[in-house]
Amino acid sequence: MDIFSLLALLLSYRIQAVGAQIQLLSPATLTVLRGEEARFTCSPSSSTKWTVMVWMLNNTAVLTISKDIGVLPSINPNVTAEKDSGSRDDSWVFVLKNTQRHNQGPVTCDLQGIDRKTASLFVQEKGSVKVVGDDKLAFKGQSVLFECQAVGWYPQPTLEWQVHGKKVSQGEYNISSEESRKSLFAVTSNLTVKAAKSSPVDCLVSVSALTTPLKSSVCLTVVAEVMQEEGDDCIVPLAVTASLSALLLLLLLCICTVLWYRQRRQAKPCPQEAIIRFDQSVSGRSLVAEATGGKVNLGYSSEGPTGP
Repeated sequence: MDIFSLLALLLSYRIQAVGAQIQLLSPATLTVLRGEEARFTCSPSSSTKWTVMVWMLNNTAVLTISKDIGVLPSINPNVTAEKDSGSRDDSWVFVLKNTQRHNQGPVTCDLQGIDRKTASLFVQEKGSVKVVGDDKLAFKGQSVLFECQAVGWYPQPTLEWQVHGKKVSQGEYNISSEESRKSLFAVTSNLTVKAAKSSPVDCLVSVSALTTPLKSSVCLTVVAEVMQEEGDDCIVPLAVTASLSALLLLLLLCICTVLWYRQRRQAKPCPQEAIIRFDQSVSGRSLVAEATGGKVNLGYSSEGPTGP
């Protein structure tokens, strides 16, 4: 073996030894929502004789750790570090307390003069989602338009629809998006549903850092549907309700008619009673005429005095 080959072999061993001074920087990639905490673990090799560990965000030093003293004071109150309690070696956990969009970028653990490793931090923004309008009524077979608006997201979110708990094919709705000056995205989608049965209509929006999509829901109620299926929150038996209401209204109208007719009969005297009273009046006047010799006082009344 010549001298040049020997030097090359020694150099490769040296590079491998240096490259193994940091066993792990985890996670290699981390995605969080703005405002959440970000944590990275740097694990030096047990054989590494390091003295100073420096953490950098976007190539700027933000925190220094001394192997003998620990975490040194930092001018950045948003960062700190703590010993990895689950490790027996000199592992340290770098903590970014309140992540912001400008923190996105490389995160580096630097063992001064020995080795360094870099991970990637991505910061996403959670916005809002809303299905425009209120619950809707439709006749069976009618086409109903729904609109969903998602505002204030980063990066551009994914949007999907669900009808009656089932995912709608992407070809059945359209999506448009625009980016604001603050690099936030607004997404709008329109879905047309042919009314077949009463069901909830859901709009779901998400980014990768969200474990559960944000959801906005409205109810589509089909008027012609009378049967109520168990477990459907949006089904309202409108036909049954309308029939009962009409029946009650008819019953109330009949009662009012009967009461009005009875009251009118009581207020109007019977024709037979009027004839009897007239006969009694004529008979009374005839008797008076016979008693007075044919002289009848027309102002006389057999019913007695009627008062002052």
